[in-house]
Amino acid sequence: MTRLRFSTAREVFDAFPVLGEFVGTPPTTEPTLSFLARLTKGPQPKEAIGFCAFILPRREAVWWAIQTVQRMRPPSAAPDPGLQAAEAWVRDPSDALRWAALAAAEAGDSEEPGTWIARAAGYSGGSMLASHPVPCPPDLTAKITSAAVLVALGRVPERERDVALRNCVEACIRLIDDDSGRTRA
Repeated sequence: MTRLRFSTAREVFDAFPVLGEFVGTPPTTEPTLSFLARLTKGPQPKEAIGFCAFILPRREAVWWAIQTVQRMRPPSAAPDPGLQAAEAWVRDPSDALRWAALAAAEAGDSEEPGTWIARAAGYSGGSMLASHPVPCPPDLTAKITSAAVLVALGRVPERERDVALRNCVEACIRLIDDDSGRTRA
């Protein structure tokens, strides 16, 4: 079962006009994954990260960001509370765990990708404020997960970045083409 929500690149840009700020390559009517492949091989391959964040549903975008950031972290890195909170929400997308992820983001280090991924989970839906209803913008999770993955990618040694970027895109494609029809966590 595919999770691909858009048939063409143009449909993604039409659904999320802000995507043009993340992807400078003009959209076409080519199939979504073909456009993604072209971005990955193009002059600005980091544009593929932004495109991935917008083609995935919000929960899958958070899971994708968790997976890719974890792969880029040094093996000796201490556990990241933001990543843990975001993963808890992916496993059980309840409102309580969404608020817990947002609390972890607020308490976290704003320079850490995991903090931003927790924020993406926290702003994945529902209200942005506990005190009164303020709906989360539909593109906010994509914006935040894209930024988190790019920050993590910037920490990878330069000689390893191309491979890390390809791994990010491949992880996105695996989520889209997951035969189980469910987010694996």
